[in-house]
Amino acid sequence: MTLRAALLQLCSSDDPAANLPNTIALLRQAQADGAQIALTPEVTNCVSTSRAGQNAVLQTEEDDQTLAAIRTLAAELGLWVLIGSLALKTGDADGRFANRCFLIGPDGAITARYDKIHMFDVQVSETETYHESAAFRPGDRAVVVDTPFARLGLSICYDLRFPMLYRSLAQAGAEVICVPAAFSPVTGAAHWLSLLRARAIENGAFVLAPAQTGLHKARDGRERRTHGHGMVIAPWGEVLLDMGRDPGVALVDLDLARVQDARARVPSLEHDRDFLPPEVS
Repeated sequence: MTLRAALLQLCSSDDPAANLPNTIALLRQAQADGAQIALTPEVTNCVSTSRAGQNAVLQTEEDDQTLAAIRTLAAELGLWVLIGSLALKTGDADGRFANRCFLIGPDGAITARYDKIHMFDVQVSETETYHESAAFRPGDRAVVVDTPFARLGLSICYDLRFPMLYRSLAQAGAEVICVPAAFSPVTGAAHWLSLLRARAIENGAFVLAPAQTGLHKARDGRERRTHGHGMVIAPWGEVLLDMGRDPGVALVDLDLARVQDARARVPSLEHDRDFLPPEVS
């Protein structure tokens, strides 16, 4: 079976209402070009470094305008849409948000949700520090979901550095693993491609990684830059798509038979063994 997938590469600002028309236009373009599924990047609705700014513009899942509009569009177009993630209010007592991925079916229904498990709490340079867990609460459950064309495994951005999550997705039958991201330019240049290829090769899966890119406009707080280079990696490790740094939409055809071929040639998913932890001497 062949799956035609579209990746959206966005440069979202911290204004969800201003971001939405462009996202909708690119999804329409993806469907017009024959996509069966379109994938958007992490924090599709709002890229922001300001918690005060986020509090002013973010909504709960029930009220979020981006989610509602994409659900309506998916039903209109008969298109599967993987919303890489939305920043959402949760009602949690500590005021933290959710970084939540949604799979929307062609009837507009929410087929699956995934909350980002691993929080990006890092200092990548003297001038670039992130403390995602201060604003977002982590999820605690891995998610795979069946579609008519493939079983999908869901993840978000910094999850990419935790290979056992991807092992669990693959061993649960995921043939296509989604890694929507808003990757730092510093870590992106050094690690993005290598990590994506590793996750594809070690699990014999397609990896689809739509990305945020460029300098993100901000009304509150500092502007942020992201790496871009939305990618599609084949189960044997070949790069099938590299979107570079420009926003837009790109399509790729996936031959899903390649998943079983790769897993038959190197059946490492069947070779995991329990072992004792190392002794410190």
